[in-house]
Order: sequence, then C-alpha cells, then structure tokens
Amino acid sequence: MWAVAGGKAILVDATVAATTLLVPSESVLLLAVDLPLPNRAKRLAALPFAVEDRIADPIDAVHLALGDAIGDRRYLVAVVRHGVMSEWVAIADAAGIGAAAFVPDALMLPAPVDGWSVEVSGGRALVRAAGGTGFAIPLPMLVAAWEAAGRPVVQALGEPLPEAMAGDGAAFPPAPFSDRIAAAPIDLRQGVYARRRTAWPSTTRKVAMILGLAALAHGVIAVADTLMLERIAARRQAALQQLVATTAPSVPTGGDDFMVRVADLLPRPTGSNRFVPLLSRVAGALSPIGPALVVNRMDFEGNALTLDCQSPETGMADRLRAAFSAAGVAAQVSAAPGGTLRIVARGA
Repeated sequence: MWAVAGGKAILVDATVAATTLLVPSESVLLLAVDLPLPNRAKRLAALPFAVEDRIADPIDAVHLALGDAIGDRRYLVAVVRHGVMSEWVAIADAAGIGAAAFVPDALMLPAPVDGWSVEVSGGRALVRAAGGTGFAIPLPMLVAAWEAAGRPVVQALGEPLPEAMAGDGAAFPPAPFSDRIAAAPIDLRQGVYARRRTAWPSTTRKVAMILGLAALAHGVIAVADTLMLERIAARRQAALQQLVATTAPSVPTGGDDFMVRVADLLPRPTGSNRFVPLLSRVAGALSPIGPALVVNRMDFEGNALTLDCQSPETGMADRLRAAFSAAGVAAQVSAAPGGTLRIVARGA
C-alpha cells in the first residue's frame, strides 16, 4: 500500500497485497447522495445533476466517482478536480503503480455506528462520520468542527485528541491495513481514470515504460481530458433524456426548461447533510495555512458556516481570501470584535 506525500508516492505497508494509493482527503469531497434508481448505469447518468448544486466547481471541471451504498438508496460519492486526478495518475505511473486503486485516506478509518472515528497525526485530523462520509481537517480546526457538529461521540486512533475532546473519545485498536483496504467503499479510478489491468512485460521494458509515462503523463492526460470534456455535455444530455423517459415517462424530455424539471425530480440535501461537505471544502482551502490560524468558534446555520479565528500573522485576511478563491469556496473574510477574523462560507 502506498500514499501520496510530498508530491510523490511512498510505500506505507509492503505486506498489503492489493496495490492501493492513499490520496489526501483534503483534495476529495465525499458526499452522501440519494440516488433512488434501479441500477448503477442509471445512477451514474443522474449523478452530475444530483451533486451539481452541492459543489463549488463547474460540473465539467470535476471527476465524479460512485461508491458503495451507505443507506437506503443513498450512495457514497467522491468529487475531485480533474487537475488533481491527473496529478495523482502521474504520481502513480512514476512510482510504477499505474494500476493502483485510489482511496481517500479518511476512509481507512473504521466506519462508526455513531458519531466520528478520528485519527490525529502530524498536525492534521482524519475524520470518518457515521453517515459514511469523511474528511481531513487541520488539527487547529478539529475542536470547533466537533462542537459545531453537536459534539458527536468519538472513537480515537493515533495521537491524543485535543484536551476539549479527550473525555469524549474512546480509543480503539486499528485493524490491519489489508482489512481496511478490502473494506474501502470507493475507488476513485473510474471513467477516464479507470485502472489499467494489463500485465507488465519484462523488467527492462517496465522501467522504460515508467520513465516514458512519467514524462508524458501530464500531456497525454490533458489531451484525454480535453476530448472528454468536449463530448461530455452531449453524451450526458442524451443519457439523461433516456433515463428520464424510462423512470419518469410523464416528464417531457424536450424544451429549454428540461434541466429545471430534472432538478425537481432529485431529492435535496438538508440539515446536517450539508454541514460535512461544506466543512470539508473549507478545511481543504485552509489546509495550506496550517497552524498559523486558530479557530476559536464554529457555527453552522442554514447553508452558512461561520468561523471566528485568530492569527499572530499580519495579512492573514488577504491570505484567507486568496486561499478560498483558489479553492473555489464562496467565503467572506472580515474583522470581528476583539481583533479576530470572521469567515462566513456558504454552500449551495
């Protein structure tokens, strides 16, 4: 088993038979999505329309992966920018593990029956929630996020929890990596990023192919992405019209307002279903800032996540605005009473 670290793949556990690359959950948005459709093909066709109002990026700018069922007609869905997926593919190819599955590292934690599973390590916290989703968050944000989520019961792994959570966390022994890999509910290698399953030839040719792929990966993938994005709109429209005609024959499939009628057919996430995805996006945006920002308080109401923060560094407000802009997160940063900063991030 391998993991992405410092822009390359490092070997984490050589005893795990399955070739898997753990990818940082800061770059993956994990959603619980209601898809009340009878088979995988139809769920895939409806997926872009089910998540479009829950993500900040244009739908054609992201890769969508469909995972296991995590409830009654509810499925785990991963959202990753195409540029990030292309980078991970190049990293895997350069390490000679081009056929590796890609799994967000937060999903290596056991799925809790209630509350959260949390692993603290190296200034970051991995969280897996009882609803089936998960995320990574800078350690200084963990307590505020936990309080905003209603202080869920916590199972702890790794380094000690922050003091405020210590009395609420029960330790649990980690399962072997092989068991955790086998239970992973999603592989990001789907669609244009599907794993290659052909066997390698001789060792000499293998080395040559790795070097060639490492040099050409970015260009080849960029061309493939461009061609895919040029065709995706037409394919998606036709697939969706066929899906609607099959599952909802009373709904007209023509006219300029067809997409509005489709949106009306899909269930809308409410309440806590919106908290974790928005928190995950905010945490991902703030991850490069690290311990320079301390979150004192976090509140979630409606579709707005409010964070009161402080930092000893000057110019932090501008850094925050730039970080949110780069991550595509709609957020306002302003001065709050007492010299602190207030962040208000909004979901769809």
